[in-house]
Amino acid sequence: MASRYCKALFILLLSSLCTLASATTPGVRGTDHFGFTVPDTDQAVDFLVDVMGCQAFFTIGPFGPFEDNWMQDNLDVNPRAEIPVAHLVRCGNGTNFEIFEYSSPDQRKTQPKNSDIGGHHIAFYVDDLDIAIASMKEQGVRFLGEPHPFTDGPLEGLTWIYFMSPWGMQMELVSAPNGKGYEKTTTDRLWDPRG
Repeated sequence: MASRYCKALFILLLSSLCTLASATTPGVRGTDHFGFTVPDTDQAVDFLVDVMGCQAFFTIGPFGPFEDNWMQDNLDVNPRAEIPVAHLVRCGNGTNFEIFEYSSPDQRKTQPKNSDIGGHHIAFYVDDLDIAIASMKEQGVRFLGEPHPFTDGPLEGLTWIYFMSPWGMQMELVSAPNGKGYEKTTTDRLWDPRG
């Protein structure tokens, strides 16, 4: 009886694993880019290149105006929305940024807070937090509070601080020169820009 129960349990477990394995999107390798909209793409690219040290690659656009509902059907925005320009930028050993400038009859002009649905931030890894903060402050960047080190838990060893981009988007600097606490408990690793 126990043998039949174990066999049935094994078959159920195996079929569940097969279902989970087939539920993932085939061929996913990772993040290609993170897209966000800014009020002025030139200002955003200048900040990311001149302050953050990113590399600007190329510009695409314009997209629209379209007489049909292409923008609504494909991007879920107002059908009369237009994208005059978008820039592709890469920052160090990280993902690409696709930076949009939109015009739209129903465009909201306020940045979402982290606590809002759709709120977001971008974190940049730096080797030395103190040096990075000092350099950015010299260039007029406004930081929120002071650096916060994690002293225990899975992020032990990581220190972070938020700052504001010139267009009001929240960003973050992080550094963990000796690794993070979770690395002591597993051989699996989160993606790490240090390579």
